[in-house]
Amino acid sequence: MLAELHVENFGLIEKIHLNFSLGLTVFTGETGAGKSMLIDALAVLLGGRASAEHIRHGQGRATLEGVFAGLPASILSRLEEAGYPAEEGQLFLGREVNSSGRNVCRVQGRTLPLSLYRTLCAGLVDIHGQAEHQSLLQQETQRNLLDALGGREQRKLKDEVQRQALVYRGISKRLQELGLSEAERQKRVDMLQFQLDEIDRINPLPGEEEKLTEEKKRLSNAEKILNLAGETYACLYEGSGRGQAAYDLLAAARKDLAELARLDGRCAGMADQVETVYYALEDLAEQVRAYREDFDFDPGRLEEIGDRLVELHRLRKYGVSIEEILMLRSGLVKELGDLGSLEFQLEEVRVRQKEALQSYRESAGCLSEKRKEQAERLEKGLARELSGLGLERSRLEVRLLPRSGVHPEGMEDIEFYFSANPGEPPKPLSKVASGGEMSRLMLALKALLARAEEVGTFVFDEVDSGVGGRTVQKVGEKLSQIAREKQVFCITHSAAVAALAEEHFGIVKEVMNGKTRTLVRLLGQEERVEELARMLGGKGEISRRHAQELWHAGGRQAESEGKPESENNLI
Repeated sequence: MLAELHVENFGLIEKIHLNFSLGLTVFTGETGAGKSMLIDALAVLLGGRASAEHIRHGQGRATLEGVFAGLPASILSRLEEAGYPAEEGQLFLGREVNSSGRNVCRVQGRTLPLSLYRTLCAGLVDIHGQAEHQSLLQQETQRNLLDALGGREQRKLKDEVQRQALVYRGISKRLQELGLSEAERQKRVDMLQFQLDEIDRINPLPGEEEKLTEEKKRLSNAEKILNLAGETYACLYEGSGRGQAAYDLLAAARKDLAELARLDGRCAGMADQVETVYYALEDLAEQVRAYREDFDFDPGRLEEIGDRLVELHRLRKYGVSIEEILMLRSGLVKELGDLGSLEFQLEEVRVRQKEALQSYRESAGCLSEKRKEQAERLEKGLARELSGLGLERSRLEVRLLPRSGVHPEGMEDIEFYFSANPGEPPKPLSKVASGGEMSRLMLALKALLARAEEVGTFVFDEVDSGVGGRTVQKVGEKLSQIAREKQVFCITHSAAVAALAEEHFGIVKEVMNGKTRTLVRLLGQEERVEELARMLGGKGEISRRHAQELWHAGGRQAESEGKPESENNLI
């Protein structure tokens, strides 16, 4: 269940902190007061889509926090496996929506990616608004509702069918790839062999192109290199037209510093340094001389390098580098080997495909049997539930429509057929149900599924829309029925529904200092009666007396009196 909800700077909400309990909780207020905004905030907290438009005008971010308690074993296990174990049985969620578009998600006070956050929030709350009522018209929703009635066992079976269908499709795709005609296969072999032969004939080596390019640059500049080396040697050792050799000048400096050090001991360090430089220069001059004498220029080698680089460049169509070309070669060898053993592979894949199909049919067949059982159970259960919602003469059929081939959702489509009146044949739900009937159908389905689903909190946004009179009372009673086993939140415009709630929150909109904000507060007994009177259409004595009757009919006591308002009021 949702134990606490904190919302700050979200839409018109400035700052609220609400505490909740089990049972039926209703939210009421004038149209436009911001009732649905509270549900939007809860949806965003649970990982729903968020944007900067959700942030209160003039603020930089919206903050949403929630505390969940009484979690089912499956959610506790999921949190444990993900490394976010519940703390004393409680789950702490937090989400910040920034004007920059950046989201910060927290579980148990630790930040985590939005994708993982959504996974951990799944199954905590079931939210149903007008859009969800309309989704009941879609076959996908109808199929999911039927499967949900089968509980965890059916979900596991459905997951297995999906897995096996994907395995079968993967094998079939591989079989299709292998099933080329002989002419196409030979054409492919010839092309691959041509590419392999061309690469092998040239036989590129890793790093070869870089080495050859460097050698070509050296040989192409041989004359300049030899001249530079000769000039360098002359400057260092022999002397040249530029002047006396550095070696001779350094020898003179060495001699002078040695004498200077003899006369003044403080110059000993300089004498040592010049000694080191003297021998280093002598060694450098020797290296330059040896380099020049050993430099080998062969015009034939330069031509040979050019021809080799042209060949390597020809292979560029297979890759921008020799490493890529060699990787391609490995792929060519593998594919040629695969094509060479095509018949063997074809037979092997055919056997695997047959086995995968058999496994799929067995699991999908079991799923079909489960669906038939659940369809019968759903029809009987809905007849009972709808009878209590003013639709006692209606009838809903669950039809399993066989389909061919292998499908991740099983061997049949699911479609709900509905008849609201006796003597009228059932027709697809999307063609016959009115808005009020759709709301009650969804409510009846949720009443059935509440026992099978592990979701602890159900949220209904104006589930009583489109109905009136005695039917509204029945809708409220059905919500109360669900609330015996689950925590139920309901936004309603109906006084009959609101009177049945254990807790009643009033939502109002006020303008202060030129700014509009939405306030949410828990109502005491007298406040509830006043709110019921408003919902009945007035503040006169007749409306108030009627509100009192509704209150007493709901069997409620003044349970909210005495609760500290700071817990549930605008802060």
